Amino acid sequence: MQSDIAVFLRSWLASPLKVGAIAPSGRALARMMTRSVGPATGHVVELGPGTGVFTQSLLSRGVREQDMTLIEFNEDFALRLRRRFPKARVICTTAANIASVDFKRRASVGAVLSGLPLLSMPASTVSAILRGSFDHLRRDGDFFQFTYACRNPVDDQTLDRLGLQASLVGSTWVNLPPASVYGFRRSEGPG
Repeated sequence: MQSDIAVFLRSWLASPLKVGAIAPSGRALARMMTRSVGPATGHVVELGPGTGVFTQSLLSRGVREQDMTLIEFNEDFALRLRRRFPKARVICTTAANIASVDFKRRASVGAVLSGLPLLSMPASTVSAILRGSFDHLRRDGDFFQFTYACRNPVDDQTLDRLGLQASLVGSTWVNLPPASVYGFRRSEGPG
Protein backbone atom coordinates (compact mmCIF):
# COMPACT_ATOMS: atom_id res chain seq x y z
CA MET A 1 0.00 0.00 0.00
CA GLN A 2 1.30 3.49 -0.86
CA SER A 3 2.41 5.74 1.98
CA ASP A 4 -0.05 8.26 3.37
CA ILE A 5 2.07 11.13 2.09
CA ALA A 6 2.14 9.72 -1.46
CA VAL A 7 -1.65 9.21 -1.51
CA PHE A 8 -2.22 12.64 0.02
CA LEU A 9 0.06 14.38 -2.49
CA ARG A 10 -1.54 12.55 -5.43
CA SER A 11 -5.01 13.57 -4.22
CA TRP A 12 -3.90 17.16 -3.68
CA LEU A 13 -2.41 17.38 -7.18
CA ALA A 14 -5.66 16.06 -8.65
CA SER A 15 -7.86 18.50 -6.69
CA PRO A 16 -6.05 21.03 -4.47
CA LEU A 17 -9.15 22.95 -3.38
CA LYS A 18 -10.92 19.79 -2.22
CA VAL A 19 -7.94 18.32 -0.33
CA GLY A 20 -6.72 21.66 1.01
CA ALA A 21 -3.25 20.48 2.17
CA ILE A 22 -0.28 18.86 0.48
CA ALA A 23 0.52 16.50 3.39
CA PRO A 24 -1.31 14.86 6.29
CA SER A 25 -1.56 16.83 9.52
CA GLY A 26 1.27 16.41 12.01
CA ARG A 27 1.11 14.87 15.49
CA ALA A 28 1.17 18.22 17.29
CA LEU A 29 -1.90 19.41 15.38
CA ALA A 30 -3.62 16.05 15.98
CA ARG A 31 -2.98 16.36 19.74
CA MET A 32 -4.38 19.90 19.75
CA MET A 33 -7.48 18.92 17.73
CA THR A 34 -8.27 16.02 20.05
CA ARG A 35 -7.17 17.31 23.46
CA SER A 36 -10.73 18.00 24.70
CA VAL A 37 -12.08 14.67 23.44
CA GLY A 38 -12.05 11.37 25.32
CA PRO A 39 -14.12 8.31 26.22
CA ALA A 40 -16.76 10.44 28.01
CA THR A 41 -17.36 12.55 24.89
CA GLY A 42 -19.62 9.94 23.34
CA HIS A 43 -19.84 9.52 19.61
CA VAL A 44 -17.27 11.51 17.59
CA VAL A 45 -17.69 12.53 13.94
CA GLU A 46 -14.75 13.42 11.74
CA LEU A 47 -15.29 15.48 8.60
CA GLY A 48 -12.55 15.03 6.02
CA PRO A 49 -10.38 12.64 8.06
CA GLY A 50 -8.01 12.09 5.12
CA THR A 51 -5.58 9.34 6.09
CA GLY A 52 -6.73 9.15 9.73
CA VAL A 53 -4.16 11.19 11.68
CA PHE A 54 -6.84 12.65 13.97
CA THR A 55 -8.61 9.28 14.13
CA GLN A 56 -5.43 7.67 15.46
CA SER A 57 -5.05 10.47 18.01
CA LEU A 58 -8.67 9.93 19.15
CA LEU A 59 -7.92 6.25 19.70
CA SER A 60 -4.87 7.13 21.79
CA ARG A 61 -7.15 9.35 23.93
CA GLY A 62 -9.43 6.40 24.64
CA VAL A 63 -12.23 7.00 22.15
CA ARG A 64 -13.44 3.61 20.97
CA GLU A 65 -13.21 2.95 17.25
CA GLN A 66 -16.87 1.91 17.12
CA ASP A 67 -17.78 5.33 18.58
CA MET A 68 -16.51 7.13 15.47
CA THR A 69 -18.13 8.11 12.19
CA LEU A 70 -15.68 9.23 9.50
CA ILE A 71 -17.17 11.25 6.64
CA GLU A 72 -14.71 11.37 3.75
CA PHE A 73 -15.45 12.52 0.19
CA ASN A 74 -12.27 11.14 -1.40
CA GLU A 75 -12.80 7.47 -2.35
CA ASP A 76 -9.09 6.55 -1.99
CA PHE A 77 -8.99 8.00 1.53
CA ALA A 78 -12.31 6.33 2.45
CA LEU A 79 -10.97 2.94 1.34
CA ARG A 80 -7.79 3.40 3.40
CA LEU A 81 -9.84 4.47 6.42
CA ARG A 82 -12.07 1.35 6.16
CA ARG A 83 -8.98 -0.86 6.10
CA ARG A 84 -7.21 1.01 8.89
CA PHE A 85 -10.24 1.46 11.20
CA PRO A 86 -12.61 -1.45 10.46
CA LYS A 87 -14.84 -0.85 13.51
CA ALA A 88 -15.45 2.82 12.67
CA ARG A 89 -18.34 3.82 10.44
CA VAL A 90 -16.87 5.29 7.22
CA ILE A 91 -19.23 7.17 4.91
CA CYS A 92 -17.99 8.27 1.50
CA THR A 93 -19.89 11.49 0.84
CA THR A 94 -19.43 15.24 1.01
CA ALA A 95 -19.56 16.76 4.50
CA ALA A 96 -22.33 19.08 3.30
CA ASN A 97 -24.57 15.96 3.45
CA ILE A 98 -24.05 15.48 7.20
CA ALA A 99 -27.62 16.57 7.96
CA SER A 100 -28.89 13.44 6.17
CA VAL A 101 -26.65 11.01 8.07
CA ASP A 102 -28.64 8.89 10.55
CA PHE A 103 -27.12 8.89 14.04
CA LYS A 104 -30.35 7.89 15.84
CA ARG A 105 -29.24 4.33 16.50
CA ARG A 106 -25.87 5.51 17.78
CA ALA A 107 -24.87 7.26 20.97
CA SER A 108 -25.35 11.01 20.94
CA VAL A 109 -22.68 12.98 19.10
CA GLY A 110 -20.40 14.76 21.56
CA ALA A 111 -17.84 16.24 19.16
CA VAL A 112 -17.21 16.92 15.50
CA LEU A 113 -13.64 17.32 14.25
CA SER A 114 -13.19 18.95 10.86
CA GLY A 115 -10.17 18.83 8.61
CA LEU A 116 -12.08 20.52 5.79
CA PRO A 117 -10.68 23.52 3.85
CA LEU A 118 -13.56 25.81 4.88
CA LEU A 119 -11.90 28.97 3.55
CA SER A 120 -11.99 27.59 -0.01
CA MET A 121 -15.69 26.66 0.20
CA PRO A 122 -18.73 28.78 -0.64
CA ALA A 123 -20.45 30.31 2.40
CA SER A 124 -23.58 28.25 1.69
CA THR A 125 -21.57 25.01 1.92
CA VAL A 126 -19.89 26.09 5.16
CA SER A 127 -23.33 26.93 6.59
CA ALA A 128 -24.72 23.53 5.54
CA ILE A 129 -21.79 21.74 7.18
CA LEU A 130 -22.10 23.68 10.43
CA ARG A 131 -25.90 23.54 10.56
CA GLY A 132 -25.92 19.79 9.86
CA SER A 133 -23.19 19.15 12.42
CA PHE A 134 -24.95 21.10 15.16
CA ASP A 135 -28.25 19.35 14.35
CA HIS A 136 -26.53 16.12 15.46
CA LEU A 137 -24.39 17.48 18.32
CA ARG A 138 -25.59 17.30 21.91
CA ARG A 139 -26.45 20.67 23.43
CA ASP A 140 -22.98 20.85 25.05
CA GLY A 141 -21.18 19.38 22.03
CA ASP A 142 -18.18 20.97 20.35
CA PHE A 143 -17.12 21.42 16.73
CA PHE A 144 -13.35 21.69 16.22
CA GLN A 145 -11.84 23.08 13.02
CA PHE A 146 -8.21 23.66 12.12
CA THR A 147 -6.98 26.24 9.67
CA TYR A 148 -3.70 27.37 8.15
CA ALA A 149 -4.98 30.95 8.03
CA CYS A 150 -4.25 33.55 10.71
CA ARG A 151 -7.95 34.00 11.44
CA ASN A 152 -11.14 32.18 12.27
CA PRO A 153 -12.18 30.21 9.15
CA VAL A 154 -15.89 31.02 9.66
CA ASP A 155 -17.04 34.62 9.19
CA ASP A 156 -18.97 36.45 11.92
CA GLN A 157 -22.15 36.72 9.82
CA THR A 158 -22.34 32.95 9.44
CA LEU A 159 -21.69 32.43 13.15
CA ASP A 160 -24.40 34.94 14.10
CA ARG A 161 -26.92 33.47 11.65
CA LEU A 162 -26.34 29.97 13.07
CA GLY A 163 -26.23 31.08 16.72
CA LEU A 164 -22.63 29.95 17.24
CA GLN A 165 -19.59 31.36 18.95
CA ALA A 166 -15.95 30.64 18.14
CA SER A 167 -12.84 30.57 20.29
CA LEU A 168 -9.20 29.94 19.51
CA VAL A 169 -8.16 26.63 21.06
CA GLY A 170 -4.48 27.10 20.20
CA SER A 171 -1.84 27.21 17.51
CA THR A 172 1.07 24.98 16.61
CA TRP A 173 4.14 26.14 14.75
CA VAL A 174 5.61 22.64 14.42
CA ASN A 175 2.94 21.55 11.94
CA LEU A 176 3.82 22.02 8.27
CA PRO A 177 2.37 24.51 7.53
CA PRO A 178 1.68 26.04 10.96
CA ALA A 179 -1.95 25.73 11.98
CA SER A 180 -4.53 26.99 14.48
CA VAL A 181 -7.51 25.17 15.98
CA TYR A 182 -10.86 26.85 16.64
CA GLY A 183 -13.70 25.50 18.74
CA PHE A 184 -17.34 26.30 17.94
CA ARG A 185 -20.26 26.03 20.36
CA ARG A 186 -23.82 27.17 20.52
CA SER A 187 -24.07 30.75 21.77
CA GLU A 188 -25.30 31.23 25.30
CA GLY A 189 -28.91 32.40 25.16
CA PRO A 190 -30.20 35.29 27.25
CA GLY A 191 -30.75 34.69 30.84
